[in-house]
Amino acid sequence: MERVNQTSSVSEFILLGLSSRPEDQKPLFTLFLTIYLVTITGNLLIILAIRSDPQLQTPMYFFLTFLSFTDICFTTTIVPRMLVNFLSHKTISYAGCLTQMYFLYALGNTDSFLLTVMAFDRYVAICDPFHYVTIMSHHRCVLMVALSCSLPHLHSLLHTLLLNQLTFCDSNIIHHFLCDLSPLMKLSCSSTFVNETVMVIEGPILLVTPFLCITFSYIRILTVVLKIPSAAGKCKAFSTCGSHVTVVTLFYGSIFYVYLQSVSSYTVRDHMATIVYTVLSSMLNPFIYSLRNKDLKQGLRKLVGSRIFKAACS
Repeated sequence: MERVNQTSSVSEFILLGLSSRPEDQKPLFTLFLTIYLVTITGNLLIILAIRSDPQLQTPMYFFLTFLSFTDICFTTTIVPRMLVNFLSHKTISYAGCLTQMYFLYALGNTDSFLLTVMAFDRYVAICDPFHYVTIMSHHRCVLMVALSCSLPHLHSLLHTLLLNQLTFCDSNIIHHFLCDLSPLMKLSCSSTFVNETVMVIEGPILLVTPFLCITFSYIRILTVVLKIPSAAGKCKAFSTCGSHVTVVTLFYGSIFYVYLQSVSSYTVRDHMATIVYTVLSSMLNPFIYSLRNKDLKQGLRKLVGSRIFKAACS
């Protein structure tokens, strides 16, 4: 493997990827290309179905539209680079690596914030239904989406600028399939004290706070639902939250496993958990929301049916 002279700065990194065996590259390329195409197609269908169906013009689906769009961007930040690495060179420029890391954190945390906003939407719908229209007005929904997008970008910019202050002068080999903060900090030959301090203080706040808000929302929802006398009423209330709870569990379970640990303990074993929250969750979200949501399934049928009808007429 390439080594950069200790007295020179690193101009590019080598991403070792998921496997170094040549016979694994084409099967991995096929697998992740399929995952990427399914992700793009599924999330685009969700967006088109919501935008084309008047019955789906509610705050919950408004947020789901932005979640699907973010998932498309999030996956596009990661998978195309992986596909290139599988079939050709595994190098990535210094600027390209920092750019990928910036969007990895910005879009990943945007997903986290949008899931929090969607939990709040379910909380208001179940716990305070008479004021739902007033609280979840279009103006407030737009404001919540704007904050969900802007705050993660500021967070990502902070970590990217701090990482750019480090010196890389020994190894340029990243034992990962993407440019993540922890593996990059392990390569630095300068002090990472400031970076680690910011990660310990600011990182968990931005990561754990949304999760705590989601947890609080569902504790309150559970308390209210258990007071509903009829079993049918309870099932209906739980059905509106089931998809969201599944997505939250998948997303936060893997992301906590990766990031709530010290930089030094970050190993290759974290790759699978990283794949879950960066690639698989974005692919599975459309299936989870559509399979467990009658209104969205109906909207998808209308969308596909109208496309088939137009194709037949033309």
